[in-house]
Amino acid sequence: MKKSFIFYLLLFSATRLLAQSPAYLNLSLPLETRVQDLLKQMTIEEKASQINNTSPAISRLKIPAYNWWNEALHGVARAGLATSFPQPIGLAATFNDKAIYKMGVMVSDEARAKYNQFQREGKHGLYEGLTFYSPNINIFRDPRWGRGHETFGEDTYLTGTMGVAFVKAMQGDDPNYFKTICTAKHFAVHSGPEPTRHELDVKPLKKDLWETYLPAFKMLAQQGKVYSFMCAYNRLYGEPCCSDPFLLTEILRKKWGFNGFVATDCGAVWDMFMYHHTAKDSVEGMAKAIRAGVDNHCMGYVGAVIPAIKQGLLKESELDTAVARLLRARFKLGMFDAEKLNPYASIPYSVVNNEEHRKYALELAKQSIVLLKNRNNILPLSKKIKTIAVIGPNAADAEIALGNYNGEPAHVSTVLEGIKNVLGKNAVVNYQKGCYIVDTINYNREKDFKPAIEAAAGADVIVFVGGISPRLEGEALQVSIDGFNGGDKTNLDLPAVQTALLKELKKTGKPIILVLMNGSALSINWENENIEGIIEAWYGGEAAGQAVANVLFGDYNPSGRLPVTFYKSINDIPAFDDYAMKGKTYRYCEKPVLYPFGFGLSYTKFTYTKLQLSSPILNKKIAITATLKNTGNRDGDEVVQLYIHQQGQEAIKELKGYQRVHLKKGEIKDVLFFLNPDDVLHYNPVKDQQEALPGKVDLMIGSSSQDIRLKFYVMLKNN
Repeated sequence: MKKSFIFYLLLFSATRLLAQSPAYLNLSLPLETRVQDLLKQMTIEEKASQINNTSPAISRLKIPAYNWWNEALHGVARAGLATSFPQPIGLAATFNDKAIYKMGVMVSDEARAKYNQFQREGKHGLYEGLTFYSPNINIFRDPRWGRGHETFGEDTYLTGTMGVAFVKAMQGDDPNYFKTICTAKHFAVHSGPEPTRHELDVKPLKKDLWETYLPAFKMLAQQGKVYSFMCAYNRLYGEPCCSDPFLLTEILRKKWGFNGFVATDCGAVWDMFMYHHTAKDSVEGMAKAIRAGVDNHCMGYVGAVIPAIKQGLLKESELDTAVARLLRARFKLGMFDAEKLNPYASIPYSVVNNEEHRKYALELAKQSIVLLKNRNNILPLSKKIKTIAVIGPNAADAEIALGNYNGEPAHVSTVLEGIKNVLGKNAVVNYQKGCYIVDTINYNREKDFKPAIEAAAGADVIVFVGGISPRLEGEALQVSIDGFNGGDKTNLDLPAVQTALLKELKKTGKPIILVLMNGSALSINWENENIEGIIEAWYGGEAAGQAVANVLFGDYNPSGRLPVTFYKSINDIPAFDDYAMKGKTYRYCEKPVLYPFGFGLSYTKFTYTKLQLSSPILNKKIAITATLKNTGNRDGDEVVQLYIHQQGQEAIKELKGYQRVHLKKGEIKDVLFFLNPDDVLHYNPVKDQQEALPGKVDLMIGSSSQDIRLKFYVMLKNN
């Protein structure tokens, strides 16, 4: 009797407590009901406080403090220990979206684990949250752009598919909660120059807007279901992107059906009245941004919101719309629910930079490496080598490999270390830096060159590790030196001091392997003519050095492909600030190039045969098959690429499919692609929109954009 009384007392108390709790804390109610209930309980001052990247706690409503600014470009960044995978340009070189998905799962596991730990420690600050300003899916349209290594390269399809894979993995597949939230950036038509990004007015041709600058964003919105977009600093057709209703409402929400939230690039409202002069002050700037569709303001002006409403520049209902979108995101991240209900809240800190993640960082670094030159099959090098000279400014520099927007792994492997690991005590490894990355004031070349040349003269082979550095190419860098300005490149050559040293090393008569660590295309014409072996290793993350060594000595068969075109000269491309695509990227460049998009050599050989189509008419999805055979003496991966060209269109070729296929020596496999009419969209100036235009479509399958092995065509007809 007593137990029964206690049970009913507890039940009555729980029922009464539930009745007294606000609706927004009731998990049984629909999400939108909870959002609107919380919103209506907030004062106008409280609502205004929540739209900055730094959102303070509102204790009376149990709203925790939160900072929306977090980074995870190629691993959780700027938040201490984390696995550092290759920089995105290297990830793109894998041509392996399935691998990027697997990486994204690992990155988001670490993100959740770190967030869970920060919560336990009561931390809610910068870089301690779950909303990540990644991925950067701007098109790397010009190799001079310093931030190009943050992107997935110059192609819209490759960028879109890589971005979709990353977003799906990061945001998770739980029906109730996001694992993390990704922010696709920078929307839109943003790709340098860095020194003018805050004031530039970009006016691309409408055809280029719809066929080059927007497709990847569309893919992430519709296929990836990315829940956040970041608007860019620059203007588009005269209007700053962060106050542009054409971009943020008409295209993003109405055309593409996006229903998440929009964040500004940091300080974008400042640009409106300081550089663009489209707003007279922060009050007008904030009003214009919110009305256009911005919800979250990185380094914005909270204090300007209420004055904007009082002055009639902004309606409170428009502020409510922005705040509701942000609250929706926080509910979907589980910030108002018990941890036990959220499957991601139990991810332990032990996953951070664990052995599995470190091994996968090595795997991706290996997959990203592109073999550009292999004269007389000098590679792979024999492990029986007696003496090797390791020379160059990047050979022993661990910081280089991490790129930018990076985490802090427990260990970073340099190329020098990787070579020593592979050779052990079986060979003498002589290291000399030889030179800096670039000439500096009063730099004495002869003094540094001499010991490097002496080491080379006594070696059986020279491995020169050069390239550039994220300290020279990157975001808004305060750098002005020969070849670099503000983070951008002013020419495409390997820095002159490195070429000068290579020429001296060449005089020793010893074979040279050039390992490049850089984030953008280089016009290495002399090197291509005179050096026996060339490897592009990018900024390969924490395992970069070990990956390079594994390729050098044949423990891994290189299979990476270039996600950008390597031009012969800067004079072969139009001006940097010319946003027209004509003459740029493999899709529009008609001049001979040094290494084409999609290019990469292997230690084995592959043949392509038997191209077959399920239908010669492209009025619905068709299947395209080809037979691939490894005819060499080693197991290896081949990256099979599908290109199209619609006759009458300006684009020379357009990537529409790729597959990384592993074949043992002598093995044969069929490769299957699918093509839809929606994959062949082009801009119709009459209707001012993209559509599938009827006509002949050439199909090309090959090993690069220029190494086409099989050709056929289909007819695209109106339904």
